[in-house]
Amino acid sequence: MESGSNNDVIVVGGGVIGLTTAVVLAERGVRVRVWTRDPVERTTSAVAGALWWPYRIEPAARARAWALRSLDVYEELAARPEVTGVRMVEGVLGEADPDRAEEWAAARVPGLRASTAEEYAGSGMWARLPLIDMAAHLPWLRERLLAAGGVVEERTVTDFAEVAAPVVVNCTGLAARALVPDPAVRPVRGQLVVVQNPGVRTWLTSTGADGEMAYFFPQPGRLILGGTAVEDDWSLEPDPAVAEAIVRRCAALRPEIAGARVLEHRVGLRPARDAVRLEREPLPDGRVLVHNYGHGGAGVTVAWGCAEEAAGLAASS
Repeated sequence: MESGSNNDVIVVGGGVIGLTTAVVLAERGVRVRVWTRDPVERTTSAVAGALWWPYRIEPAARARAWALRSLDVYEELAARPEVTGVRMVEGVLGEADPDRAEEWAAARVPGLRASTAEEYAGSGMWARLPLIDMAAHLPWLRERLLAAGGVVEERTVTDFAEVAAPVVVNCTGLAARALVPDPAVRPVRGQLVVVQNPGVRTWLTSTGADGEMAYFFPQPGRLILGGTAVEDDWSLEPDPAVAEAIVRRCAALRPEIAGARVLEHRVGLRPARDAVRLEREPLPDGRVLVHNYGHGGAGVTVAWGCAEEAAGLAASS
């Protein structure tokens, strides 16, 4: 597809998936506009803890390829962390065994090793992975899109028929449930507590014997504590009891967290689906609808790989 007045693409959705897809399209010479219901700083992506690692995402083989392509990009972006929001940070994946790590991970992520007892009381895997500060990364993506000639508009779409463009890319996440409609998309509620960082420099993810998850991610000026994964829960109100439990679980892993001053409570609804929908759908009126949604909690992890595939589907129209 060559740029021109008859080759507009409208990307619906301004989270990390939509913005990254739009950046790839714009930098390939396509005239692209993003329609987003919320400012990018208030999308679901803005709430993400944003550690790069494939998490609850299918189909596994495609997700692996998307994730590895995204890793290539994040490693490059980490050279300018103050601009891109991407840093390479060390930490422990709890309940993971480097001897049993999938071959793709061992081959691509250097330095995987078993964690020590000082690093984590249970069995875990030490890794150096991209950690993305979404408060910086989302505005950076928007600016990169604008620099490539793209446009971002705050517009709410209630029907794809109202999107007047030859190619529409559906990056609406959870909203796809009603918009497509696709009842296979469902919320997985995640609650986070943001605290003043008491000096934690490494990240950690853990699943306790009771099945409850705990994780902490050091971001500039703060520490993100999590979390929860409650399926089919639509509530966006932080639950004080849940917040207390999150802090308690994280403090059990790093005692200094117990007294950290709470800065903010956050809730996000991950757009889960049994499998990511990334495909091209010809519409009866001759337009093309490219779907790119259903990434659950792994949107940041696969964003660039999915964006390139979606851009290819859009360009083949």
